[in-house]
Amino acid sequence: MSEITYDDFAKVDIRVGRVIDVQPFPEARKPAFKVWVDYGPEIGVKKSSVQITVHYTPETLLGRQVLGVVNFPPRQIGPFRSEALVLGLPDETGAVVLIGPGHDVPLGGKLF
Repeated sequence: MSEITYDDFAKVDIRVGRVIDVQPFPEARKPAFKVWVDYGPEIGVKKSSVQITVHYTPETLLGRQVLGVVNFPPRQIGPFRSEALVLGLPDETGAVVLIGPGHDVPLGGKLF
């Protein structure tokens, strides 16, 4: 893996947001949800397709704080336009586990 500089890292805008809506995404190739995340007043609400159906339900996602990359260009995923990348880590089977702050923090806070 190649090294990057701090300036390279600073180009990736990772912010904290709160999941405000979750909908099924039956058209996705792999099981997924459509989520809307509020990243605070500076960025607003962005939507994303997330393949996190193993560990989460819509009910457990609503209100959860998550981290997401908010400065990727939008990506068309089937009929849905994803505007951010919600971040997670694989568990021992490869299923995604979301990452987020250990305590509630103000929406839109930038990871550094």
